[in-house]
Amino acid sequence: MLSQQDQVDQAITYIKQLKERVEVLKRRKDEVAQGTSESRSNNSEKVMTTCTLETPAVEVRELGSTLEVILISDLKKKYFRMQEVINILEEEGAQVVTAHFSTVCDKVCYTIHAQVKITRLGIDASAVQLRLQNLVLSPCSGIPSDQLVALRRSS
Repeated sequence: MLSQQDQVDQAITYIKQLKERVEVLKRRKDEVAQGTSESRSNNSEKVMTTCTLETPAVEVRELGSTLEVILISDLKKKYFRMQEVINILEEEGAQVVTAHFSTVCDKVCYTIHAQVKITRLGIDASAVQLRLQNLVLSPCSGIPSDQLVALRRSS
């Protein structure tokens, strides 16, 4: 069991990490907003520029005993089902606490926060990321997911 001082130190570290993450996300939001600006042409027509985020995309961050998963997907293409993502997180030893999504242009951004079930065992964020990438990329590439795992491990 952690002492009260250790818990306070962990909380302070976690808050600092969250602040840094908020800054990164604010910058990313600003970049996306700039990519969707509207401009008027000479004949007063609205011209919309499109977002150019690579999709699908997977990002997994370990924040102490919390795991943050960000998935970016096309709005019109269905790369995965949310239940499959939750199953992977649970199989890897995490419990989903919150899940949110938002749409920007023709992209959907899913943000999932999960808590490690058994903190002393922890969770392997890289294994979670690999499994999620295989889930998300397998339908796109036409390569079976077990071959994707082998390809990723060899590179």
